[in-house]
Amino acid sequence: MSNENKNELWDSKIEDIKKGYIERDEYYKCLICNEVYTKGRIHEVNSYLYEAKKAMELHIKEYHKSMLDYLLNMNTAYTGITEVQRELIVLIVQGLSDKEIANKLGVAASTVRNHRYKLREKEKQAKLFLSMMELLASHTSKNICKMDNEEICDSHAGATTLDDRYNITDKEKLQTVKSYMTEEGALKNFPAKEKKKIIILEEIMKNFRKGKIYSEKDINKTLKRIYEDNATIRRYLIEYGFLDRSKDCSKYWVKE
Repeated sequence: MSNENKNELWDSKIEDIKKGYIERDEYYKCLICNEVYTKGRIHEVNSYLYEAKKAMELHIKEYHKSMLDYLLNMNTAYTGITEVQRELIVLIVQGLSDKEIANKLGVAASTVRNHRYKLREKEKQAKLFLSMMELLASHTSKNICKMDNEEICDSHAGATTLDDRYNITDKEKLQTVKSYMTEEGALKNFPAKEKKKIIILEEIMKNFRKGKIYSEKDINKTLKRIYEDNATIRRYLIEYGFLDRSKDCSKYWVKE
């Protein structure tokens, strides 16, 4: 997910996140992959014609299954739930009883009950926290990530871990890109510091499009134009969760 799209996800209303798309005056836009359906036009989906809103709803279902499925498969550092809690929710969605869930997870029924209790407490805390953040924004007319002269940027969706390396401002991004890359988009040298490395990798990702499948040859060809040691860049793009690939390394794609 591009940084632009990531900001749209974080800044969207809960109702829009649940739907998986946002509505603007002229179009509907998918919060997952940026796909846009223009209002006033008829869109073809699987040989059938639909107006924009219905086409977007079908797009979410066909390409992303459901918004719940997408959210459950996000990095747990984003969602705030543990891996066990994620598995529990998946099983609840499937309609399993607590006894069946306990058997699937290999735990006692009382443990499932305990997880349900913790999820309910987390839900209540989340509602109060969101209320506090909205009140804070209304009192200060400023988002929590906006400082006096800089703004803290959101990390990319595929980030494998979220730590201080991702505490990056828009000013730091501009300065780092200017220092390490030419105006033509070539990389002068690859930074050693982790934070700068992440910034440069994110900038390089602007050369790849979401939803497209690339061969390793395609990836290497693009990266070769940017930096001589394209193998190193490709490895880091995978390691930091910008790109994903098939087990046989024959297919690559932008990680959502």
